[in-house]
Amino acid sequence: MKLNCVVVDDSSIQRMIIAKLVNNHTNLNLIGDFSNAIEAKSCMTVHNVDLIFLDIEMPVISGFDFLDGLKTKPQIIFVTSKAEYAMKAFDYDATDYLQKPISIERFNASVRRAIDQFLLKKENKEDEGEHIFIKSNLKKLKIFTSKIKWIEAFGDYVKVVTEDDSNLVLSTMKSFENDLSKEKFIRVHKSFIVNIDKIDRFNSKFAEIGVTKIPLSRNKKEDLVKALAYS
Repeated sequence: MKLNCVVVDDSSIQRMIIAKLVNNHTNLNLIGDFSNAIEAKSCMTVHNVDLIFLDIEMPVISGFDFLDGLKTKPQIIFVTSKAEYAMKAFDYDATDYLQKPISIERFNASVRRAIDQFLLKKENKEDEGEHIFIKSNLKKLKIFTSKIKWIEAFGDYVKVVTEDDSNLVLSTMKSFENDLSKEKFIRVHKSFIVNIDKIDRFNSKFAEIGVTKIPLSRNKKEDLVKALAYS
């Protein structure tokens, strides 16, 4: 088992060092190494990437800005010379945070953590189906995505409506849009993301899930028709 990796670092020397560590690891497969986020993102549109070794301070687009622009996020191991970004890094669900210079032992420990998370996620998908965790009322809740009916913007919160109940989450629509499967969920309005499997009918103005009419943006009808055709 190998994780497909990319390395993104504007320093050619650091990029070479990390790429060598990746190439020497039996459980990693280097897809490419890049000096900037634009090239890395282009690569990721055609290759499946499981893990990114990512610098933070880079010209034009920082490591954090790069992640904000990704629709789906692989595991992230930040690699930087600065300690002050550690707290922010873990807001991005980083697998690990490596400070330069990197020892082989510390690198290998990070990779083991990434492999463990990869296997755990794979096991959960196979055994229970895809799911996400949300934090609501100070509790962390496990939500199976197949049970989500729609997600609705609710002021500073997002309301997640499932077959069983609904929960308010302090989050953004963009965050949910990035975390959910693009094959099963579509944003039909600035304030609504729907599970296309739950749609009973639709017209030019609304998508209907049960008795609920969800507004459909004019420019989203064609996207919905395509999504339903392939579902």
